[in-house]
Amino acid sequence: FILRIYWENNEQPSVEAPFSAFFGCAYDENFSDRDGNYPVLNSATMLVAPGRGFNSYFEMPFRKHCRITMENRGEKPETLFYMISGWYGEIPENSGYFHATYRQEHPVQKGRSYVILDGVHGKGCFAGVTLASGMNGHNTCWVEGEAKMYIDGDTYPTMNYTGTEDYFGGSYGFGNDIYLNRYQTFSGLYTGLYAILGDTKEMYNHQKRFMLYRWHVKDPVYFDEDFKMTIDNLGWTGPRYDDYTSVAYWYQTEPKPVPFTLPEDKELIME
Repeated sequence: FILRIYWENNEQPSVEAPFSAFFGCAYDENFSDRDGNYPVLNSATMLVAPGRGFNSYFEMPFRKHCRITMENRGEKPETLFYMISGWYGEIPENSGYFHATYRQEHPVQKGRSYVILDGVHGKGCFAGVTLASGMNGHNTCWVEGEAKMYIDGDTYPTMNYTGTEDYFGGSYGFGNDIYLNRYQTFSGLYTGLYAILGDTKEMYNHQKRFMLYRWHVKDPVYFDEDFKMTIDNLGWTGPRYDDYTSVAYWYQTEPKPVPFTLPEDKELIME
């Protein structure tokens, strides 16, 4: 399924992403995590509840027109249940239009950063990202990639976070890779590593899958002209070649088309 949202009678969508990835559950064929539990994302803006309960609480104001579509790009008919709620009222003048776009690199090309968001022009506010990462080959420690944000034409990062685990609110390999020797899940209001997929609890050398999120609700990132965000795919031994899948979320003063094109159907399969 592909979710699209169009604002103010625009022909191009401002939101376009595979349905499950939009809700932070890109590995949607996995009904149990490493510990045998249904993966639960419990945050301020998104909830993934047991039984495929995908819930979004992002505010999405518009002034005249909204159109939401769902495209079935599969090979057979499917059943869809949904609820959409809203209200009529005066929209504050400085309200922005909600945007979301999907990206993937399977695998990330060695020697360069993975692009989470680029091609955004105008005035707006970055609101967050969900990331699904699949380990390829020797695991070691994959969480050393720095998240970097470039605001209003800056050549060097305007904001430069440390390791991947630090940007997503964790530390020391999302647990403690020295004493506990295992990754550990957590799910908070604004950030989390809420699911680890794979049959083993051992720390390294296995092709695990991770699902993470980071909402910039209390620390929004504003831009006046343009915005770009990247994150490195790095470990202790340097560049890696893991599978990265992401959805970026932001607001703009005017509705804009998504800056990226979706991959072909066969490339969208997450394993």
